[in-house]
Amino acid sequence: MIAAIALSFAVVFIAELGDKSQLMAMTFALRYRWWVVLSGILAATTAVHLVSVAVGHYLGVAIPSTALAIVGGVAFVFFGLWTLRGDSLDEDEQNKAARVTQSAFLAVTSAFFLAELGDKTMLATITLAADNDWAGVWIGSTIGMVAADALAVVVGAVLGKHLPENAIRLGAAALFFAFGAWMLGEGLAPGTPAGLIAGVATLAAAAAIAVVRTYAPGRRRAGAPRVPVDH
Repeated sequence: MIAAIALSFAVVFIAELGDKSQLMAMTFALRYRWWVVLSGILAATTAVHLVSVAVGHYLGVAIPSTALAIVGGVAFVFFGLWTLRGDSLDEDEQNKAARVTQSAFLAVTSAFFLAELGDKTMLATITLAADNDWAGVWIGSTIGMVAADALAVVVGAVLGKHLPENAIRLGAAALFFAFGAWMLGEGLAPGTPAGLIAGVATLAAAAAIAVVRTYAPGRRRAGAPRVPVDH
């Protein structure tokens, strides 16, 4: 089992580096507490990789990857709209903070679960489980992905402490919209660069709109300051 854990950890950790899941982790860490993000990633990864080692290659036949990509894309557009709405509370509403934290955990968990279904790290886990101890592959692949995404969470948490709240909110929303366009493109036009092109174009458009909204001449500053609960 030790060999299976070490092998699957190394394979999944390397596969996750530079993957869009890392960008997702950093984006969530800009908005929510680092431990909430890591808890959601751990929960989603544990479930996805358990499914991978349990049903093996039959899962690829049972669940169409294009349908998963479309569902995931719609979910990320929703997350973008949710982020634009904002999750901050006034000082007299601090008793609602627990509900915001719970919602953040559910958002992170569902987002990573959808994103990882059919992803290369899931396929790698299925391949490893075919020739190695399934429990070792499950443990190693889960730890490997969480470790890789933890690097991105640290970056997001550090950036979140040095950037204005409004810039974080608009930037996170732009990234969520880009992820949504990326996954929708992959689902609607599989095997083509449509997803990547859609994601980049959406990110560029969202960034331009955010800059215009932030620096537009005569833009009225918001009224009373609000106390964020997710940092």
